[in-house]
Amino acid sequence: MITEALETERKYEADPDAVLPELTGLPHVAGETDPEEFRLTAEYFDTEDLRLIRAGITLRRRLGGDDEGWHLKLPAGPDSRTELQVPLRRGSAVPAELSRLIRAHSRAAALRPVARIATVRRRRVLLDDAGTSLAEVVDDEVSAQSMGQVTTLSQWREVEVELTGGGRLLLVAADDKLRKAGLRPAGRSAKLERALADRMPSAARPARLSFKSRAGDVVLSYLRAQADALKAADPLVRRDQPDAVHQMRVAARRLRATLQSFRPILDPGATAHLRDELRWLGQVLGAARDGEVLAGHLTGLLAEVPDYLVLGPVQAGLTEHFGPRNAAAQRSAIRALDSRRYLALLDELDGLLTEPPLTGAAAAPAATLRQPVAVAYRRLAKRIRRALDMPASHDKDLALHEARKAAKRARYTADVLIPVSGKKARRFSKRMTKIQTVLGEHQDLVIARATIRDLGIGASRADENAFTYGLLYERDAETARELQDQAARVWCKASRPKYRHWLD
Repeated sequence: MITEALETERKYEADPDAVLPELTGLPHVAGETDPEEFRLTAEYFDTEDLRLIRAGITLRRRLGGDDEGWHLKLPAGPDSRTELQVPLRRGSAVPAELSRLIRAHSRAAALRPVARIATVRRRRVLLDDAGTSLAEVVDDEVSAQSMGQVTTLSQWREVEVELTGGGRLLLVAADDKLRKAGLRPAGRSAKLERALADRMPSAARPARLSFKSRAGDVVLSYLRAQADALKAADPLVRRDQPDAVHQMRVAARRLRATLQSFRPILDPGATAHLRDELRWLGQVLGAARDGEVLAGHLTGLLAEVPDYLVLGPVQAGLTEHFGPRNAAAQRSAIRALDSRRYLALLDELDGLLTEPPLTGAAAAPAATLRQPVAVAYRRLAKRIRRALDMPASHDKDLALHEARKAAKRARYTADVLIPVSGKKARRFSKRMTKIQTVLGEHQDLVIARATIRDLGIGASRADENAFTYGLLYERDAETARELQDQAARVWCKASRPKYRHWLD
């Protein structure tokens, strides 16, 4: 069984003779415990080329202390990591439930020991006036041995402040006090990074992008960011975390949209297969995401209906309809992530970023990238004007759906240019997001009404009262009409020249 915790901490380098300051004067800290000493040993696992630690992930088998076991730490924002733990077992094989969570990085590569780290830890706990733990301060004497063809030994001292109940204000105040005492923020976020310092790439600052940058560099920077987002969402989807499928689906869509929109920069023939595979992944994830959204919408809609208008087992009908379908869609998404096809997609994506099939246009200034954004905008303008002029009908719904996809393309294309255009591209993207959102809500109601109709027919055939389904249908139909009017107003504002003059 996996246990999970969010770890928020800051690390500091300390000289051997450094004296830690008193911390009882920090916000809400009324006292601290006497130091406790632990002796810890840990064996760290990674691929031969250190794919995990390069992605900010650590996997270890720890002995000693009050948390011995297998630990997997995943990035979770500034100063934070999600720590997953399973108990120790016989042997040193990585537990399957942890190895599957890092498959997007390890893939077919073996996970093997890359370092052994021994730590003498002195821990004190900061307490509030009720005796509740706010933070732990640990003073570690570390001895590390890297493993592999070349073995290196290293020793150092580091201090960690980890929140256990306090807030970030405490973390900031502790940071100020420790710095004044001569401690330095650690250059590495994990002990393993320091133990393998001779094998880790230097942390170079990303180049600052501008309109004078090469167009290819701007596009590739965006693609790398979305590839990282895709891989980061992978373990969240596998753990069925809220909004994880949506995050991963958006990353896949952004990657595909960028490859499509910037075909003058990246050889379209060389990226055609990857675009198709990203479309496949988006569709698989979409089935899980759309079912989840639709179930939530109909359940919420039903909750707004007065009890006296709920005739028949409507809630039971929704549960019976969506429960098995959504569970099956989630299982399908996981099967897709476990498939060779998905791992091949990741390999192909990595290959594109390592050896990008750039065209001659990639060497041109980034200012030339405004053209694909302008093209995407004109496509949107044509589609939405046509859709809004049509009378209410099924064809109008289809046309609005096509306009939504065009708005999404225009938004994603503009997002690529935010690092070089700043506020102008951001304002444009914001307007595209607004029209995409309204049209997306409209499309959700098109799908919802079709589902409500089917559920109503099923209830009637089962000799149940279908009145409430008809009521739900009409409420969604009315909301859809309001959204069509709203789309016209949002587009009227989004199409103002001031939001797109930077494209000229």
